[in-house]
Amino acid sequence: MSEQAGNAGKPFLYVVVCAAGVAADVGELITAAQERGWEVGVIATPVAMGGFFDTAAVEARTGRPIRSAWRRPGDPRPFPPPDAVVVAPATFNTVNKWAAGMADTLALATLCEACGLGVPVVVLPCVADALTAHPAYRESLTRLRGMGVRFGEPYAGEAGEDGGRPAFAWERALDLLDGR
Repeated sequence: MSEQAGNAGKPFLYVVVCAAGVAADVGELITAAQERGWEVGVIATPVAMGGFFDTAAVEARTGRPIRSAWRRPGDPRPFPPPDAVVVAPATFNTVNKWAAGMADTLALATLCEACGLGVPVVVLPCVADALTAHPAYRESLTRLRGMGVRFGEPYAGEAGEDGGRPAFAWERALDLLDGR
């Protein structure tokens, strides 16, 4: 655990949020993580910042600003180094760019760096079935798994026969971090 970890030496979890409709409920993951003893900081893709989740509620819940852009030289680091990273929801675009080593957003750069530092990373993909069939996506999953990244079951969010959508398994990310 880093010496800069949050309150009372709690481990620090980065939650990377991508632009998918289920991101509106990311507070469920944050609350569950806090209940399991994690201090949480959120990093969002620029598109996710455009109304995919309630940024004010997330900042109130974590007590920290959401990061989406790089800090300027000389600005203090708003988060300590991560003890683990969860990407939820993870989109097709983010998974493929990350696997290719692209770091054109703070979220992607954080993911690339976490893998290089050996920080445990868990991903809950939120990708339409048609996109999961794309060869680049399958290759990206293989590459990221080879780097030690752990994945939850894919979530397409397709409506069932009753018109309702299945719940997104937010807590599964924490179970995967715990080795369950």
